[in-house]
Amino acid sequence: MKVAGPLIQQAGPWLAQDTRVRTFETEARWFTIPAQLAKDETMKNKVHITVLVENSVHLRGLRAEHGLAWHIQFGPHAVLFDTGQTGLLIDNAAGLGVSLDHLDAVVLSHGHYDHTGGLAAVLEHSPRARLFLHPAALDSRFSLQSDGSARGVGMQEASRAALAQNQVRVVECRTRTEVVPGLFVTGEIPRRTEYEDVGGRFYLDERGTQPDPLTDDQALFFDTPDGLVVLLGCGHAGVVNTVRHIRELAGQRPVHTVLGGFHLLHASAARLERTVDELRALRPRQLGPAHCTGLAATIRLWSELADRCVAVAVGARFGFER
Repeated sequence: MKVAGPLIQQAGPWLAQDTRVRTFETEARWFTIPAQLAKDETMKNKVHITVLVENSVHLRGLRAEHGLAWHIQFGPHAVLFDTGQTGLLIDNAAGLGVSLDHLDAVVLSHGHYDHTGGLAAVLEHSPRARLFLHPAALDSRFSLQSDGSARGVGMQEASRAALAQNQVRVVECRTRTEVVPGLFVTGEIPRRTEYEDVGGRFYLDERGTQPDPLTDDQALFFDTPDGLVVLLGCGHAGVVNTVRHIRELAGQRPVHTVLGGFHLLHASAARLERTVDELRALRPRQLGPAHCTGLAATIRLWSELADRCVAVAVGARFGFER
């Protein structure tokens, strides 16, 4: 399997053949996927993943925000996984030469604002895309601050209004669901480890009396000859719970790649230790902690699993063969 890393120096042949792609120091607009890519018969078993929104950016002409959004060219199918916090993904997609005009599907990992905030902008470009979500993603939700006040962290009104106005075709995902042939969303993820929790003070009411179990948290995955590729939104179910569940769904296939938010921002030392040990035991070839993983946890993962860690920032690209 050929894997294109997040930097242009590591890009596989599928990217290097585009003469518009020059060096890592060039303008972001040169990182353009040829328009005929998805139509090429030779590309039907290839997967190209582009980070449109993340907390960091390393390329000129692009911007970052607290949030996450992935564009997935899955053979002939175009899928968006999460939408970031605002409509920023539209500008970044344009700068990267990624079209959002004819998406087959939009998948929401969960209902927090930093993953659903760009939904209205996306639906303007692809009003006929199917929307995959867990029904709890539409719940009102709050985060309690250190002073006891509550902050709304659920789906914003603009995104909710867009769902009603556009008469979106919604697919509710409570269990494993096939998004396009070969690409799956997990649905609800069982919480089995004793050391993982939702990763914060999340509640369903402003007074903080109803803990939010974040049952809507889900991940994307697909199989390759060398193992499973897992994409996380925030990993509120726990990255270990998530990967274990996906392996169960996929017949205990080995894990090749895990990318996304591990939500270890507030993890205890014990939880971080157990998580690192478990990820090491899984022996993935690529680990890409991003977004809500947290600085301390990211440093720990890069220190102990440096040969497997890859950078995930706006503009990063990953390629796989199925």
